[in-house]
Amino acid sequence: MVRIPANGIEINVEVAGEGPAVLLLHGFPHTWRLWSEVIPPLAAHFRVIGPDLRGLGETARPSDGYDAGTLAADAEALLDALGEPTAAVVGIDAGTPPAFLLAMRRPERVRRLVVMESLLGRLPGAEDFLAGGPPWWFGFHAVPGLAETVLIGHEADYVDWFLDAGTRARGVPREIRDDFVAAYTGRDALRGAFAHYRAMPESARQIAATVASGRLTVPTLAIGAHPVGDTLARQLTPVADDLRAHVVEDCGHIIPLDRPEVLVPLLKSFLDLDLGRAPRLAS
Repeated sequence: MVRIPANGIEINVEVAGEGPAVLLLHGFPHTWRLWSEVIPPLAAHFRVIGPDLRGLGETARPSDGYDAGTLAADAEALLDALGEPTAAVVGIDAGTPPAFLLAMRRPERVRRLVVMESLLGRLPGAEDFLAGGPPWWFGFHAVPGLAETVLIGHEADYVDWFLDAGTRARGVPREIRDDFVAAYTGRDALRGAFAHYRAMPESARQIAATVASGRLTVPTLAIGAHPVGDTLARQLTPVADDLRAHVVEDCGHIIPLDRPEVLVPLLKSFLDLDLGRAPRLAS
């Protein structure tokens, strides 16, 4: 692990392997360790870069900058600091909007884009998913100061709920679970997490404005599971020039830990084109 100054903050990042860069952007309530089952097989052929997002894990927790546009700028600055002119970018959950905006705004920096289990602001295509309203925690996290006050002393219970729901009750390895709990314990850690939700209206405006002025030209793979399914792919279909989609069956929201044996072949098949190899058939 190293801490790298980028875009005015210090970013905690795991770097492994050599080859074309692959940047992995996690979500909530995760750290870079969300990718623990993904990094080793990818690092055999790629330089894999797994940062903690702004405000999360061991990365700095500034007072602002939690909108998707600034997170995309964080990612680009991190690539600059590591001497990487381009990268394949993989985002899940809160990591998806910045991954998308980076590909839209700086397509010359993004060779390939993989996005998973998230929505892209208010883009059309998510109407069925949102028919009953957004997930309950979005509103809870969005109220300034409320969730921090309520959850102090109960962080482990709260994180465990998301890990259980996100793996369809299968859970995650204890060591990784403990890392997640530690990363989200304490008022300032919670503030950094919920700042991402409080910035969602601004992120949605950024996404809408970017889509209104251009198309997604980067080859893109949208991967869904439970509960998002094919919703993200439906949002991307009208705006993407080169889109592939896959829904992982019997898989919870936390795809990299719940079904790594399915996700890794999907990623390898899609990213193999960076190595000049024909894509493999994913099982």
